[in-house]
Amino acid sequence: MCLDFSEICINDREWILPLLQQSNFQSCEYSFANNLAWRRLADSQICRYDDLYFLRSFDEGKPRYTFPAGNGDVGKLVELMSEDAAKYSEKLHLVTVLKPCVDRLREMYGDKVTAEADRASFDYIYLADKLISLSGKKYHGKRNHIANFKKSDWEYRTLDESMFYDCIAFSAEEFNAAAAYTSHSAVAEQFAIDMFFKYFKQLELKGGALYQNGKMVGFTIGERLNSDTFVIHIEKALHDVQGAYPTLFNEFIKKEAQGYKYINREDDVGIEGLRKSKLSYHPEYLLEKFDVFIDI
Repeated sequence: MCLDFSEICINDREWILPLLQQSNFQSCEYSFANNLAWRRLADSQICRYDDLYFLRSFDEGKPRYTFPAGNGDVGKLVELMSEDAAKYSEKLHLVTVLKPCVDRLREMYGDKVTAEADRASFDYIYLADKLISLSGKKYHGKRNHIANFKKSDWEYRTLDESMFYDCIAFSAEEFNAAAAYTSHSAVAEQFAIDMFFKYFKQLELKGGALYQNGKMVGFTIGERLNSDTFVIHIEKALHDVQGAYPTLFNEFIKKEAQGYKYINREDDVGIEGLRKSKLSYHPEYLLEKFDVFIDI
């Protein structure tokens, strides 16, 4: 039996979402919206095997697979993945695998499994109540930045369709100013932003925009990730407007993340500035992910 891969489309949400909800993973890779929007980053394709859902992507022509969501015969699927990888003269390589899934694979395959932590892919997980309240000494700086921003003529608005074009234009202006068209990941991000807005309602996304003196200075998009976690997909703000980023983030989660235990701000992709920023919010923990090689 051969695995049948295809490009993801919005109509796939109907069968994929229940499988993602079944597994209830906390990793940002298990968001249908992310899978749809970021498919250009690594030419990812989706596959269903029984009631299991996973992705295959490529890095310099070499296939990479995700651990499946849903219920089914994972052992048989791993065998089929391995056969698929062999077509490219590669052994099976799973990416962004969560620790419990690594343990499960080791129970199945023992020393045939090699796992390497991928720090750049670790998700930053925070307690929602702490980030909403920003109480205590360690958030003193964040509160000050927000207070200074709010001395200006400012407004926060929940995103609706009438604001989508302005958000896309805002992102494109930043993209062009940075000459980011030379970066594959930046181009993929622009595609992802367009997809988030194209299917905003169907994906049940939440969003907000921040204004100063009537001008947009930032916008953000997120959604329910699993039973207890809200995930932030996109945060864009003007770096030269002091307090724009923390104000945008805080207003957004006060509006949209009430009732969740955790907030996932995704990974830092190994960018030092992004890592420093995410650590400055004092994550409750980092969600570890691994590259896993299986030689069967």
